[in-house]
Amino acid sequence: MSAPLFPVPVDIFATSVSFHDLDVGPPMEPKPGIKLLTAPLNHPQNATGYRVEYSGKSICYVTDTEHMASGPDKNILRLIEGADIVIYDSMFTDEEYPQYKDWGHSTWQEGARLCAAAGVGTFVIFHHLPDRTDAQLEEIAARAEEMLPGSLVAREGMILTP
Repeated sequence: MSAPLFPVPVDIFATSVSFHDLDVGPPMEPKPGIKLLTAPLNHPQNATGYRVEYSGKSICYVTDTEHMASGPDKNILRLIEGADIVIYDSMFTDEEYPQYKDWGHSTWQEGARLCAAAGVGTFVIFHHLPDRTDAQLEEIAARAEEMLPGSLVAREGMILTP
């Protein structure tokens, strides 16, 4: 929530907001039966990936991360291993990525590679480039289905059920 990436100050909120620090890494149990795991992500101002496990199901939210040129991000692989659903930062395509290196975002293809390596049930392409058209998203969806069958492109109002 700090400039230059987020231009709106916290005091603009019309309600009382409180923040609590958390240690990234150690497992948490916010409510009985709910397990929350976290991992540090590769982003210029830091970010955290989340995995929620409940009743034998798991969902991971991995956004604001840039993939590693050296190979798969081991923090992410550990976090998403065997997850039912992974929602992943897919702002760019592999073809677009070189012009956006160091922006702190990844590609849908890297998300598919990570999900395939980790044995993920459903890969959800999320955090689209704001200028993407519906036609471009449909093309990405078709290409993703070829690369990793069962992949989905996130859409407004989408409901996921593991």
